[in-house]
Amino acid sequence: MKVTTDSSVEFDAVVRIDTPGEADLCRNGSVLQYVLRGPIRA
Repeated sequence: MKVTTDSSVEFDAVVRIDTPGEADLCRNGSVLQYVLRGPIRA
């Protein structure tokens, strides 16, 4: 996963996904995007 800080510094990070719920969050990009898309799917 590539991470960009507020000051535009980029670095690569290794991400560990342990549960299907965490995989959903990762696919959606963030917790906020996941929550906002929830009502649209329902």
